[in-house]
Amino acid sequence: MHIHSLNGVAVAAQKQGLLPISQQSLFVLSSLAYHDYEGVALNAAEQPRLVADLGDKSYLILRNHGLLTAGSSPADAFLYMYIFESACAIQVRAQSGGQELIRIPEPILGGIRAAASQVTRGLGSSLAWPGLLRKLDRSNPGYRE
Repeated sequence: MHIHSLNGVAVAAQKQGLLPISQQSLFVLSSLAYHDYEGVALNAAEQPRLVADLGDKSYLILRNHGLLTAGSSPADAFLYMYIFESACAIQVRAQSGGQELIRIPEPILGGIRAAASQVTRGLGSSLAWPGLLRKLDRSNPGYRE
């Protein structure tokens, strides 16, 4: 999933990228990669570099461009993007306060990988996605056609 949200592009334009300042950011940071800006994404030659930069990660910040997530299903990619966008929004809002940010200590960040997979396991496909589809069925029943 790929978006150009205001918060995502704002964080993608920051040299330090996503900061470890919220619980949401820790989930993203546990599986985050970066891809440097190469201009408007119309050049097919960029595709192998994008794939290489993503590697085995679930989250990718496209510098000066936006956010990308990869999951085993559309539901998982959506859940990852929701968390990613939330982390970016929290960062932009925290930075706007003008005070020094409190970073989460490295030992906590180091132990988040196992916790992140446990917390998000199945949430996309078993909880969030079916609920979103039910909501869409109510608001626009013809979308499946």
